[in-house]
Order: sequence, then C-alpha cells, then structure tokens
Amino acid sequence: MALESMQEIFDRAQSGGKEFWQVVLDTDMDEREVSAAESMERMRTTWQAMLDSVDHYQPQRRSVSGLVGGDGERMRQYAKENESLSGPYLQEVIATALSVGESNACMCKIVAAPTAGACGVLPAVLVPLYKQGAADEESILRALYVASGIGAVIAYRACIAGAAGGCQAEIGSASAMAAGALTAIRGGSNAQIGHAVAMALKNLMGLVCDPVAGLVEVPCVKRNVVGAVSAISCADMALAGVESRIPVDQVIDCMGEVGRRMPVEFRETALGGLAVTPAGLAVKERMQRGEF
Repeated sequence: MALESMQEIFDRAQSGGKEFWQVVLDTDMDEREVSAAESMERMRTTWQAMLDSVDHYQPQRRSVSGLVGGDGERMRQYAKENESLSGPYLQEVIATALSVGESNACMCKIVAAPTAGACGVLPAVLVPLYKQGAADEESILRALYVASGIGAVIAYRACIAGAAGGCQAEIGSASAMAAGALTAIRGGSNAQIGHAVAMALKNLMGLVCDPVAGLVEVPCVKRNVVGAVSAISCADMALAGVESRIPVDQVIDCMGEVGRRMPVEFRETALGGLAVTPAGLAVKERMQRGEF
C-alpha cells in the first residue's frame, strides 16, 4: 500500500473532505483495482479471522518448547475470581493478547497485524470493545483501515520486522496501529490519531528482539500485552488533548534509524538479551537435545 507518510494521509483527507480511513480505502481500491464493496468485504474477512482467533483459543495447547500456553485462560479465571487492578475491558484486553499470542506460538490461525509475532495487539484492543458493545462492526472495519494505513506508512518509512529493526518494529508498530485505531473509533481527529501513533511508538522505541531458543514464544507473547495496554493509554492521552512534541513521521523515521543501528544480537538472532540468559540457554539446549 503506497502511503509514504502520515502527513500525506492527513493532507489527502483534508483536501478531499474525507476521514483517515477513507483515504486508506481509496488507496486500496486504486492499488488492487477493486470496488469499495470488494475492499470492505476483504477487510470484513480479516476481521472475522481476528474474531475466530479469539473464539477458537485452545488453552490446553502448548507450544513447541512447552513454555507457552494456557495463560490467556489463567487471566480470565483470575478476573472471574478476584477483584483485579484493571477493569473489565482491560482484563479482557490482557487475556486476549495472551490468548492470540499463544495461538500463534501453537501454530493456530491468526491475523498478522502487522506480523505474526505481534498478532495479539490489535485483536486485544478491538475484540473486547466489540464484544462488550462499545463498538459496532462498521466502526471496527473503519478502524482496521486506519490501522492498515498506519502500518503501511511505518513499513515504508521504517520497518515492521524484528530481524530488521528489533521488537520495536513488531510490537511497537502493532501498538501504534492499535492506538490509532482506538482513537479513530472514539471519534478522534486526524491530528489526534497522529499523536496517539507517535506516543505509542515512542513508548516502545529501542525494544530489542531476543526470542529464547529463536522461537516466537518467550518473551514475545507477553510483549503483546504491553503493546495493547500502551495503545489504550496512548489513545486516551491523545483524545484528552495530550500531544506528542515530536511529529509522528519524525518519530517513525527515528524508530527506523534506531532499528538500523541496533546490534545484530538484538534483531531476532537469539544471540543477545533474554535468549542468552542461563535460563534462556537452558531452553535452547533442551530443544537441541530433542527434549520437548
């Protein structure tokens, strides 16, 4: 999707009297040579896949290493039996982020948004909102266009792969997409969407990609929770009028530069960070011995 900057989207929206999501829709229609209805139907299919990834969660399943699985259900049980520190929405956001991230680690169907490793962030903030009646399908679909546009700009100006830019490029990008989507759902302006995106990216800038044993399991799954919770706080701040002092496109460019300067040990190679702790190396050795 050829969207080169957030400012481009803002300008096209202003000149055409359109909303953010409509600019992204128009871009999709032009690039794929499809109608608005065809584009919307494809997005509806994506949304249904997100819903399915949540509804078909299997808490009894475990990942290849055995380290991941069941935590989404543990979170839901905890929320049922205790007065948690977070409210009903945030409780389910955490549980959903864990559930979808675990499903990916267990080789179940998910929606890469923007990557498989960050697949839990966007559904975590949108699915509970939808199921709790705080957003209808139309507003969700429009929010997904907003998220897609944000992801396209980040991919163009920086990167969305952990191997290229660390975990900031995956969870950070997903968090930014989610923050912008939530801001749009709540009726935020294009400027507020930009501030939410910028703050979400800044919050996770510099986050390394250090998967234990080279698997998208630890610490990847739980980082989806961080990305989702940060997105909510950034959306609320933007809607309250809190602004990013650094323009959003400059933040995206900065994230790209940080990723390029990041040592190879922290870019999905499992040669640094948590992957080389004694516990992390023990998992790797166990996997090499075929002890699953």
